[in-house]
Amino acid sequence: MQKVFEIDDDKKLLPFFDKRMATEVSGDSLGDEFKGYVFRIAGGNDKQGFPMKQGILCNHRVRLLFKKGMSCYRERRKGCRKRKSV
Repeated sequence: MQKVFEIDDDKKLLPFFDKRMATEVSGDSLGDEFKGYVFRIAGGNDKQGFPMKQGILCNHRVRLLFKKGMSCYRERRKGCRKRKSV
């Protein structure tokens, strides 16, 4: 099950920075209300709005050729492929 929480304090979010997708982070750093919880990084966007994609093992943005059935891409015409930044 997935839930979204808004955390305003940037110092509490530091353990989540520079982690890969599917990494599990303990919730103890967010405060007593999340003590004992384990959070899994399932996705997100960078500051410019580009999505994260699992399987990309570098920290910078890369351009991939997407086709039908791949995440982050919706085919507009049959057989079309598109190169996008993720």
